Amino acid sequence: MARRPTGLAIELPPSLTAELRGSVAVLTLSRPEKRNALDDTLVLGLEAFFGSLPEAVKSVVLHAAGPHFSAGLDLSELTRRDTEQAVAHSAFWHRVFDRIEFGRVPVVSVLHGAVVGGGLELAAATHIRVAERSAYYALPEGSRGIFVGGGGSVRLTRLMGVARMTDLMLTGRTLDAEEGLAAGLSQYLVGDGAGLAKGLALAERIAANTAFTNFAVMHALPRIAEQDRASGYVMESLTAAIAGTGAEAQARMTAFLEKRAPKVKRS
Repeated sequence: MARRPTGLAIELPPSLTAELRGSVAVLTLSRPEKRNALDDTLVLGLEAFFGSLPEAVKSVVLHAAGPHFSAGLDLSELTRRDTEQAVAHSAFWHRVFDRIEFGRVPVVSVLHGAVVGGGLELAAATHIRVAERSAYYALPEGSRGIFVGGGGSVRLTRLMGVARMTDLMLTGRTLDAEEGLAAGLSQYLVGDGAGLAKGLALAERIAANTAFTNFAVMHALPRIAEQDRASGYVMESLTAAIAGTGAEAQARMTAFLEKRAPKVKRS
């Protein structure tokens, strides 16, 4: 039965729970008995959640109940599909994960335990990834005779490079939390049990940015990175001009120049 999370008028399946903490929405994968494996119901719930966020939400924290973030695709759903059906199913995951990566607000994911297969593809669609020391990463599709289908060949190769992804898929190798940090699979590494607090702190800081700056980082920055240099400069100039001439940005700059805003300090 679908249910509505506290403070959010969004109906979700039982495999997802959510709550509103100020301007931060916290979404939890809630299939611990299945190691938070991703089935179609859960993925549709992700689409509903990220497609229906109210304006009051400025950032999202994605984490998981139980000892694992996500063990990937629920293999019990690997029914026999013909080629056309299989392509459509992969495109369905692409659509949902694009809604996360190129949505309205930045998403911070908190990773622990298994971050495997489709679970790693889901994490790669978020903007900031906080890993606890229990986190480990793998792409076991090669040993199962299948191939990534949730955007991993696009997102993960950009995060860790083709060579590392080739290694994981061909050999079944597992990366621990420190190796994942070095490979670019996370940006932060914290002790076990400390991930959610760190994720919330980051999300609250992100929520305090101007909406356009967050939008530009999410939508313009990755596209600039894929353009040729000249095109990237043009897009950067236009984006900077739009951001810098906004009323809120000008008010913040005035506050800084008048010494009413804090200076940058070491974290």
